[in-house]
Amino acid sequence: MAVAPRAQPEDFFSTEAWRALTARSSWKGLWLVAHCWGVIGAAMLVGIAWPWTVPFMVPIVGTRQLGLFILMHDAAHAGLHRNRKVNDWVGHWLCSSTLRDYRPYHLQHHRFVQQAEDPDLVLSAPFPITRASMWRKVLRDLSGQTFYKQRFGHIAQGIRRRAPGEAALKVLVRELAKDRRFLLGNGLGLLAFALAGHGWAWLAMWLLPMATWLPLVSRVRNIAEHALVAQDEADPLRQARTTHASWLERVLVAPYWVNYHCEHHMFTNLPCWALPKAHRLLRQQGATARMEVQPGYLSLLKQATTPAPQLVS
Repeated sequence: MAVAPRAQPEDFFSTEAWRALTARSSWKGLWLVAHCWGVIGAAMLVGIAWPWTVPFMVPIVGTRQLGLFILMHDAAHAGLHRNRKVNDWVGHWLCSSTLRDYRPYHLQHHRFVQQAEDPDLVLSAPFPITRASMWRKVLRDLSGQTFYKQRFGHIAQGIRRRAPGEAALKVLVRELAKDRRFLLGNGLGLLAFALAGHGWAWLAMWLLPMATWLPLVSRVRNIAEHALVAQDEADPLRQARTTHASWLERVLVAPYWVNYHCEHHMFTNLPCWALPKAHRLLRQQGATARMEVQPGYLSLLKQATTPAPQLVS
């Protein structure tokens, strides 16, 4: 198996520029985590004060839930804080408790990006797809079907595949135990909001965004990052895509510079806040002409879908 090629910083940046780009911070990552939770909290407060705004708060919260995952992703690359213990603690406890399992999985993705050994290949390989197929996926995301399948689908599978004579209730308890952190955390959250007289707010502005908008923007993110990238195995600038994002797209689709994915693959040790500057420096040198760059997410989704009837859904 061939390891994906790596871009060499000295080919693109001066020593001083590279040192500034890769500098770890003791406060920037913490500020981003605080910002993410602050936006979620503010959105919930607005929804509680003016319930008619809840439909507008759902996508805002759902995108910040993606933001927490993105910041956990930065922690997986040891980019959230200069102290590794603080980095891992914040990534695990304040972003996502999946950090320890996610790190080796994700590093394998970088090592074998877009190759058979890439664990994320399944997310990008099917494209392009028909527009009808895309709309069905959107419907499944927004109706909660994707969330249910990803979060609880293993329960039904476990019951179906249980050993002969094994009680379904025993299997149910065993499978639910796998989700104990999710169930406990959300149970405590619901209890806290209920005691404050706003239990509905936890359901409408935490679980509902998680079950609807988060799967949708996660899908869009996965499509944007690697689908239809005409990869040249010898060119590290052709491993991923960067998508320019408007302010509205940054609010509703691509928080915390996740849209600069080509730069992230080129230089995996850059913290997320350094990616826009890296893109500017690369553009000044003309390097972005070799990279896969799209002007926006709508343009990208049009490329990822086709009305051609011969494509298999």
